[in-house]
Amino acid sequence: MNKPAYFLAIDNGTQSVRAMIFDQLGTLVAKSKVEIEPYFSTQPGWAEQEADYFWTSLCEACQQLWPMVDFPIEKIIGVSITTQRATAVAMGSDNQPLRPAITYMDQRQVDTQPQLGALESALMSLIKAKGFVDQVHQQAEASWMAQEEPQLWDKVDKFLLLSGYQTYKLTGQYTDAVASQVGYVPFDFKKLGWAATSDWKWRAVPIRAEMLPELKAAGQILGHISPEAALQTGIPEGLAVISSGSDKACEVLGTGCLDAETGSLSYGTMATLNITSDRYLEAIAYHPAYPGVIPGSFNVEVMVERGYWMVNWFKQQFGLHEQNLADKSGVAPETLFDELLKAVPAGSMGLILQPYWGTGTNSAGPEAKGAIVGFSDVHTRAHMYRAMIEGLTYALREGKELLEKRSGKPLRRLVVSGGGSQSDQIMQITADIFGMPVERPHTYEASGLGAAIATAVGTGIHSDFETAVSQMTHVADRFEPVPANQHIYNELYNKVYKKMYGHLKPGYQAIKSIVGL
Repeated sequence: MNKPAYFLAIDNGTQSVRAMIFDQLGTLVAKSKVEIEPYFSTQPGWAEQEADYFWTSLCEACQQLWPMVDFPIEKIIGVSITTQRATAVAMGSDNQPLRPAITYMDQRQVDTQPQLGALESALMSLIKAKGFVDQVHQQAEASWMAQEEPQLWDKVDKFLLLSGYQTYKLTGQYTDAVASQVGYVPFDFKKLGWAATSDWKWRAVPIRAEMLPELKAAGQILGHISPEAALQTGIPEGLAVISSGSDKACEVLGTGCLDAETGSLSYGTMATLNITSDRYLEAIAYHPAYPGVIPGSFNVEVMVERGYWMVNWFKQQFGLHEQNLADKSGVAPETLFDELLKAVPAGSMGLILQPYWGTGTNSAGPEAKGAIVGFSDVHTRAHMYRAMIEGLTYALREGKELLEKRSGKPLRRLVVSGGGSQSDQIMQITADIFGMPVERPHTYEASGLGAAIATAVGTGIHSDFETAVSQMTHVADRFEPVPANQHIYNELYNKVYKKMYGHLKPGYQAIKSIVGL
């Protein structure tokens, strides 16, 4: 700690790739950002992106970073990468991708069932897990490739998540972080390693053991920057690449969420609420707790799929005025959207939105869809925007109550990160709807900070994760609930929002049967 030490963290998210340098106190000293297209779609429901596009964007982000650094880059003593979850890359024997990566937003699936043994199938039915096992098989990218692209599947040598692909590009080795294993791969979420050969997951997906990378716990070395990667990125050759975890796992760590009484709320493209547990715990039956960055820990999570993606959707569909003003004034459009929030009272004058944009959220089923109720002639697009933010927060409050019920412990602290946390208005809405103080960390780049924390431990700068978190995470702002707003939100949440899905479910099912979506 006597000499300054710096850590390079690379965050390959959904909307951008960021390269960041943190010091041993968690200060973000330099950052570059390359916007990326999340996916392209050649058919309805498909969401793909070229794996090399992610890599070249990473290289560009790194190259943009170096001119911002005012110290010798040799003082960077380690690098870690964190990426979006559940994006799959199929590699050939020539170490090149065989096809575009299938991102986590892809909705294709097969209509077959896994080939389980008779006794195994009966057991799964007995414990009411058969539906979940079928879902894993049907939604697995590997299942689709094997059935729809069999000639290509026969050529697959390695099957990686995006984290494993980027690690290979950096090091030339097929290794990956334990805490990055979130997706349809044969991973044992309870034992935090590849599943035993007897596990049903090997029969649910067509992946073979030799296709998978070697897993390393957070803080361990995944490899070292190769000469080729050094040339393309500018990262010093031979620098140790330290294992951390997925973007959400790193975000939980970077917000200082180390126990079941601290909630890590992420307002990102996928909005999530996590607690950390030292025991395996499922918030929803058969939906696994994901590996936490700290070895042996679990992140128990509820999510709103495509959560703050909705903000970008609103910006594109209804935010032309703010975008034009932002272009003229040189500010971000999201800053001007805060003015829309200020213009509307708590509760949006009865306009209530349920944000079920994905394939089911928390306790909702796969037929669930988004809905807005309560329209009248007093409502404007400002009301619609505030109702959207409130609806996302209602859904996360519902998740909080579910987590508390499952863990048996009330949340006593809530830390908010992600792009949405930059808005004071959104932070206040969160405090009012949750009815508790909420904190904003000193940096909203919590995923990058989590990766830096793992690097600090792996390089010995901090002795353990608890010490690193205490030294590198800090509270910047605290928002207290406004009693009058809290009362309005409690009434709307309990009397309207929580009843919406039950009332609308038959209609959602009818829509699916009529139009297939």
